[in-house]
Amino acid sequence: MGERRVKGLSIGVIIARTCEFIQIKTMVSQLEEAMENLIRVFHNYSSKEGDKYKLSNAELKNLLNGELADFLAASKDPMVVDKIMNDLDENRDGQVDFQEFVVLVAALTVACNEFFEESMKK
Repeated sequence: MGERRVKGLSIGVIIARTCEFIQIKTMVSQLEEAMENLIRVFHNYSSKEGDKYKLSNAELKNLLNGELADFLAASKDPMVVDKIMNDLDENRDGQVDFQEFVVLVAALTVACNEFFEESMKK
């Protein structure tokens, strides 16, 4: 099964060219900036030990404490980081790669949006 193509270009090439273009632009959209920040945050924490493209359990814990402390505090579960790691680590390699991490961010974003929509109804 081949890679998907759009007008003769593979999706990977299109994404790479788009990312290069975003880096060159001086004015980026809010969504582009959010994407860039998500990538930066992940790599700021993942580059501390072991595989620099994956989060270890300790790196994930540091990221969650540093970037999502309010979510952790709200859970009041001392095992919440271990549970999150277990849920995210789909390939069971004991680490969370960027794709697995984005699942967490997307799930939290959806939950926040649902909360926002409910609060607007009141």
